[in-house]
Amino acid sequence: MRTLLLTGPGGSGRTTLAAATALTAARDGTRTLVLSTDRTDTLGAALGTPTGPTPVSVPGTPHLTAWRPDAAERFRADLTAFQDRAANVLDFLGASRLDPEEPTPLPGAEELALLRALRDAALSEAYDLLVVDLPPTPQALALLALPEELRRYLRRLLPAERQAARALRPVLGRLAGVPMPTEWLYEAAARWDVELAAVTAVVEDRDTVVRLVAEPGPAGTDAVRAATTGLALRGLRADVLLANRVLPEPSIDPWLASVTAQQRKALEEWAESAASPQQYALHQVPHLGHDPRGTDDLAALRAPAVNRPPATVEWPITDHLADDGVLVWHIPLSGAIRDELDLVRRGDELVVTVGPFRRIVPLPSALRRCTVAGAALRDGELRIRFAPDPDLWPQTR
Repeated sequence: MRTLLLTGPGGSGRTTLAAATALTAARDGTRTLVLSTDRTDTLGAALGTPTGPTPVSVPGTPHLTAWRPDAAERFRADLTAFQDRAANVLDFLGASRLDPEEPTPLPGAEELALLRALRDAALSEAYDLLVVDLPPTPQALALLALPEELRRYLRRLLPAERQAARALRPVLGRLAGVPMPTEWLYEAAARWDVELAAVTAVVEDRDTVVRLVAEPGPAGTDAVRAATTGLALRGLRADVLLANRVLPEPSIDPWLASVTAQQRKALEEWAESAASPQQYALHQVPHLGHDPRGTDDLAALRAPAVNRPPATVEWPITDHLADDGVLVWHIPLSGAIRDELDLVRRGDELVVTVGPFRRIVPLPSALRRCTVAGAALRDGELRIRFAPDPDLWPQTR
């Protein structure tokens, strides 16, 4: 199964183009699921078919299914299960339980629901293509980073090796006077780790493609540049940039002529970037003169098919020990600016910050036995030099 993730700045029309892309694939005979978590049914409005917590088939398109998971329902179910598991601790503290109908979803519930739906759809093997309407780019990048970050938190807070001391917890609980974490907590942590790993596997799979949506113009150009850098930091690369709502050639209307000229300038810049073999392809989506509604309008948008082989992103290490005495770690960061770049080594991890984006990555085993000797940003690539630590590096005679 292939997965297509669509994102872009707010108001760029990404939900509509997600629906149009899914329609194109379905009409080619591909079993396709389009997935969205918008609280308002923007996806259903574009398809002309209401969507909700139960997957629905789109009339007239046999191979197309739409799904908008209910974050509130899943949140209540999780909270109820947690209260049942933590009954002893809650009773000890004198806490009163919440009724299942009481809680409302906390911020971020929609994102968690989307990740779970992504995992469930990928594991179902019922579809050949999964089209995911992600939130606007900043939230989408945070969402894609969430599984990795949560797994890191779990390993720090509830490391697996502590389970070896499970026999001591009842004793420690009596000494401290409060209940200690019981076996269910570690079992839950292990279950969460497996679930998060499944989501991470889908996002990082070679058959997962990211597609950007933006309206040509100054704001769209800035958003595309930021999105390209943020995706690079996650080890992802967009295959296509969908330039949405492109107006026809200039008319006699001075206002339309000004807007069209602005669009053309942005399109020329994007086309120049797209000329690089390592960059995205550019596809122009015409402005219909109205908001697309129904499958006929979506077909008129001529969304490109998902048939381009995904470009993998490698972070290679090159050996310069013989010449310069260092190993060089190459991290592609297209669009990064030197003044917005910050690096911090913390133990066996490297904290990389690029503008508003931040990622903590574990060092490869060879680099853990080295010290950082410097770094440089050249041609959209961060090159970090590591010198072997004499106390840790194997010595040769």
